[in-house]
Amino acid sequence: MRRGILGGTFDPPHLAHLVAGEAAYRELGLDVVTFLPAGRPWQKAGLDVSPAVHRREMTHRAVAGIEYFEADEREVTRDGWTYTADTLDTFPDDEELVLILGADAAAGLPTWQRPEAVLRRARLAVMLRPGVERAAVEAAVGQVHWLDTPLLVISGTLLRARRRAGLSIRFLVPDAVLAYIESAGLYVDADRP
Repeated sequence: MRRGILGGTFDPPHLAHLVAGEAAYRELGLDVVTFLPAGRPWQKAGLDVSPAVHRREMTHRAVAGIEYFEADEREVTRDGWTYTADTLDTFPDDEELVLILGADAAAGLPTWQRPEAVLRRARLAVMLRPGVERAAVEAAVGQVHWLDTPLLVISGTLLRARRRAGLSIRFLVPDAVLAYIESAGLYVDADRP
């Protein structure tokens, strides 16, 4: 089994996540790409993160109907802070793991808990992100597989800000994710209609 793992806050999951998963699946001959919403992401401690129940549901909706994508709840159902090294240890030893990251996350990997364990257990596939040079990533983590994707300037921060400003995020998230965001009233300030 060759498994891609694409983790993140997924607040909300958006098209750049899906593009990265698709590129890794095709370019690396993966059997499946597992989307893992973070339970309690320790690097976002003190930041406003939507409850796991919403992020889990949006992730399921984002990958629904794509036979080689799956949503996995192992982090959102675990107590305490969630660390990638611990999560990777929960997959069978005989699976080949590819960790799919944006260049910003890859460049920051040395600051993670047990980064050496992450690099021992998984190969890295990296998507370019605005403002992060390839050299910075390779200096931080060594050789990676660079995904052949367009540079997409989409982030959860941007999408939440657009919603709070009353701007559309249609076509930046899957339709099913947008429907959930609207029905749950996510990312809208309390004083906005």
